[in-house]
Amino acid sequence: MSEITVPHRASLPPGIELTGEQRHRIGQVRELVQGQFKARGKELLDGSFPWDNMRQLADIGVLGMAVGKSYGGSELGVFDTALVLEEIAKGCYITAMAVLGEVGTQTRVISAFAPEHIKRKILPQVCTGDCVLSICLTEPHAGTDVASYTTNAWIRGDKVVINGTKSLISRAEEAGMFVVFTRVDDAPGLDGIGCALVEQGTPGLALTSKVHTLGGENLHEVTFTDCEVPLDHLVVRQSGLKSLLSAFNTQRCLNPSISLGLAEGAFDEAVSYAGKRRAFGRSIGDFQGMRWKLADMYIAIEAARGLLYRACLSANPFPDALLAATAKIRCNEMSLDVTSEALQIHGGFGFTDDSVVSRLYRGARYGTLGGGTSETLRDLIGKRVTSHFDEKAGIAAMATW
Repeated sequence: MSEITVPHRASLPPGIELTGEQRHRIGQVRELVQGQFKARGKELLDGSFPWDNMRQLADIGVLGMAVGKSYGGSELGVFDTALVLEEIAKGCYITAMAVLGEVGTQTRVISAFAPEHIKRKILPQVCTGDCVLSICLTEPHAGTDVASYTTNAWIRGDKVVINGTKSLISRAEEAGMFVVFTRVDDAPGLDGIGCALVEQGTPGLALTSKVHTLGGENLHEVTFTDCEVPLDHLVVRQSGLKSLLSAFNTQRCLNPSISLGLAEGAFDEAVSYAGKRRAFGRSIGDFQGMRWKLADMYIAIEAARGLLYRACLSANPFPDALLAATAKIRCNEMSLDVTSEALQIHGGFGFTDDSVVSRLYRGARYGTLGGGTSETLRDLIGKRVTSHFDEKAGIAAMATW
């Protein structure tokens, strides 16, 4: 494998240098994505799960990035994980989202809160790709409004009995285990929310409907009807939501890393196409209007990259909430703009399912919806700004580096 400059053949933000190990890892991923995954992308638009891609990524250690070394993982930080997701997303949104499910919040919840025997059983299988995890958050009447969740887990001696419905759940058909955010003993408000682990096939767990998304994934409604699990599967009880939600600052760096990768992939396709496509006797990239369009796309990508990497590097162990929210909004919205412009550059060909930029554009639309909507995060940023502003230090006091 030849030495590569990563990511995206551009200078990294000042003060950030990649190690040889990081470059090697990204090079391995790039070889798979560009050599195989991108060509398979169209096949996954029907909702198929990318099992072959996942197994290949498991072989080079990608699926164990959020798992401790004692369980077979590599225990990588937020920045390393974001770099890998960015690289996967350049060629295949579906695969990037599948990997996010193994390196994101659900794996970190098990690693941080599950009893040892569950960690020993599940985490090595996450690393090998033999256990897919599915997180159950959204309910039919409540998404961001966690305090309104009605799914409830009653403690009954050494058992927990769960009842409720979760909607728009990813990887439900493939999951070996569900990480379920649930009210505990019907305690009210945010303090009543905990988290339970439910294995696929547990009596009372059912997949009751399926919808297909613009990005190509299938999402399910998951119902729990007197679903009984051992007491130690209730890994977080009441008043544990703050600990659970702290992990979402990590998710708010990993989601935008996919958005960044989608934009980079679309930009690469657009530059290549602009050099090859001819009109009026010359390549369309020779027209000033097209060059300026590509210049604006490049500027937007690099600005978003700087914000995201800064947020990732603030992790100790979780990223700064303000930086993560800021980076997520910018990367998500930039990705929508850049992939849309890349499709425009391709003209009518870009609007077809055969077009790579078409698939990247579809995937980019998800970013502002998952892991905290742009509206929710703008409100979070506004509250932080107004409550933490220091008259003397000004904006420098707002977030950590």
